[in-house]
Amino acid sequence: MHQAFVTRTRPKDGPPRLAALRSEMQRAKVDAFLVPRADAHQGEYVNDHDARLSWLTSFTGSAGECLVTATSATMLVDGRYTLQARTQCADDFEVILSTETPRHEWLRNTLKSGNAVAYDPWLHTAGEIEALTKALDGSGIALRATENLIDNIWAGQPDRPQGQAIAYPEDLAGKTSREKCRTLAAELSKAGHSAAVLTLPDSICWLLNIRGSDIPRNPIVQAFAILHATGAVELFSDTQKFAKLKPQEGLTLREWAKFEPALQALQGDVLVDKSSIPVAVVSQLAQPVLARDPCILPKACKNEAELNGTKSAHIRDAAAMVEFLAWLDAADHSTLSEIDVVTKLESFREATGALRDISFETICGSGPNGAIVHYRVTEQTNRKLDANSMLLIDSGGQYIDGTTDITRTVALGTPTAEMTKCFTAVLRGMIAVSRVKFPKGAAGRDLDPLARQFLWSEGLDFGHGTGHGVGVYLCVHEGPQRISRASHEPLQAGMILSNEPGYYVEGKFGIRIENLVIVRDAEQTRTPMMCFETLTWVPIDRRLIDTDTLSADERAWLNAYHADISRKLSGKLSKSAAAWLELATAPL
Repeated sequence: MHQAFVTRTRPKDGPPRLAALRSEMQRAKVDAFLVPRADAHQGEYVNDHDARLSWLTSFTGSAGECLVTATSATMLVDGRYTLQARTQCADDFEVILSTETPRHEWLRNTLKSGNAVAYDPWLHTAGEIEALTKALDGSGIALRATENLIDNIWAGQPDRPQGQAIAYPEDLAGKTSREKCRTLAAELSKAGHSAAVLTLPDSICWLLNIRGSDIPRNPIVQAFAILHATGAVELFSDTQKFAKLKPQEGLTLREWAKFEPALQALQGDVLVDKSSIPVAVVSQLAQPVLARDPCILPKACKNEAELNGTKSAHIRDAAAMVEFLAWLDAADHSTLSEIDVVTKLESFREATGALRDISFETICGSGPNGAIVHYRVTEQTNRKLDANSMLLIDSGGQYIDGTTDITRTVALGTPTAEMTKCFTAVLRGMIAVSRVKFPKGAAGRDLDPLARQFLWSEGLDFGHGTGHGVGVYLCVHEGPQRISRASHEPLQAGMILSNEPGYYVEGKFGIRIENLVIVRDAEQTRTPMMCFETLTWVPIDRRLIDTDTLSADERAWLNAYHADISRKLSGKLSKSAAAWLELATAPL
């Protein structure tokens, strides 16, 4: 099993750890300390060594921050995690929405002039601290870079991960590492930069055509890198991780400790991305120049070799999902728990013989647990499937040729009229995004309302973005592309995105329908347009659809989608799953 169901943290551990942190703050003579969910690489995911927020608060979500003073401790989370944070954290931690009370407002409201706010400069980006400094201007509240106060009190803190790096096949990457390095180096030279500093592990892995296992569920290697305008690359990490790799032309391996001296030795204009580079890195450069990580867009805009690989991965994954859904429909639901469902789904992916890992911890919410957007079942929270309800299953696989992410909400017994109405509104939004053509230059924020329009017409909404970027045998969450109110990034051909509107009723049920799509150039018209190509081929539960609500175009899209599924999976299923699929994809 890739997924375990143990409860990783305990709320009762929070108060004594909070007391220890306050003692450390008193020793350091600071009035507040920022505890982000971040590591020095500033990616979305952290390993056990860097799970400081979880260690202090018991909160295990993928985004959040704790602001600690001598008398208060406040968890700032977004709308995905309010329920989870209140469940996981002790009462000593107040949970508030970061959108309603941003960090700088909380600091201004809580502290007074002359107070000092401590932060670890390796865990906060240059842009973040720049913005916070500006927001606190005139308050008399000072920011102070310090050592990490959590590390000073964390007895038994795990070591850094030591996973071995592997070479990523060039036929799947589409380009050699040297081709990538030379192309980006030429751009650096043309712009007058002597080098670029890279801290995002997925950028480094993409650039060097390597993968690893330093972060659970994400096949990346933790390292820092300096890409020189000559095309040479210095890679800083535990060099033992790379013992099994053949030497790469132009690549020099160095230990972690050599990174800071190398930064200090750089001359000329050095490119850094203030949205991902820690303050500690920028402070050691003589001439930092703020610009975007040069790997971000080339990594996001996949070439045809990468896209062909991920298409194969999605067909393989779809067959496993259909086998699972056929099993689920035939099973006695009264005997099943959420853990039973998760383990069975994983077994079908394992049966492909190609699964490297799951791409994230499976979200499997029965009844009210479906309303917790990023719910993770444990032995403590595990519950039996409800009769006449819905089950939300959000899961994915990591295959050498691609990363998958799919959500299906299925009926258990007879759904209520409310469930059917809400499911159909979500489905119509998902279809609207799938069918849209949009002008070149449009961003995710321009498409986000399409997914919400039918919910909005009923006075409803959902509290997360409509879609995130996805890598190719890399991170299941990838930037800069998103479909979100906050996304200004123009969508470009080759980008992979999720399309996943939802709706959640606390204490009752949750609905989400998710496909992955590729951004493509549309047929040539007077105005250059773009469209989406679907990657995910798993049927949508017809029992939850109010077919009378669908327009003729929506009905036609869904029937065509189901027909394509039947065709693509023909000959790839067991006899029982093939029979189930024939019924599940019958025309409406």
